[in-house]
Amino acid sequence: MTDDALVSAAKRGEQEAWRALYVEHAGRLVAWLRTRPTGDSAAAPEDVAAEAWFVAASKVAEFEGTSSDFGGWIFGIARRISATSRRTWQRRNTRPTEGEELALEPVPDHGPDVAHQEWLRAVLAGLPPRERAAVGLVDGLGMDPRTAAEVLGISAVALRVARHRGLRRLAGGSSVRASLEAIPDVAPGI
Repeated sequence: MTDDALVSAAKRGEQEAWRALYVEHAGRLVAWLRTRPTGDSAAAPEDVAAEAWFVAASKVAEFEGTSSDFGGWIFGIARRISATSRRTWQRRNTRPTEGEELALEPVPDHGPDVAHQEWLRAVLAGLPPRERAAVGLVDGLGMDPRTAAEVLGISAVALRVARHRGLRRLAGGSSVRASLEAIPDVAPGI
């Protein structure tokens, strides 16, 4: 597979190419990382995403593909960093120091604007992890199934099965229908 012009420019270190790749993938990456459990409250999704971009910048010479393929590649890097962070936390069982309060100004959310995010997270939390990840990537973030399968480290068939099962569970869940009726402007006509 040959690189497209954007990836070739990024390999040459052109700032505009990196900016375009960042704009295309960063918001979805952070939004996806927010749905993944880390166990370690000190490992914020933004930190994992920043480390993924750092790794991508240092290893971009090894990457071959288009700018769309780059999205799958960086999501895969972030998944591995997140898993490493989770394993490290489990070994060390680290916790932030109590009593320390950070005086940081709130940062605007660059993820997709999803109405009723808490409701959506609660509904998706009822799904098994693989189904939740498959539905979240394909239906929540709009990622194509081939790339989503690559991100999760599973085959396209396994992703299709997990997504189908997750959507079937959601469609059959009476609690989902009841909560939809309680929120009239979520999805009219459902």
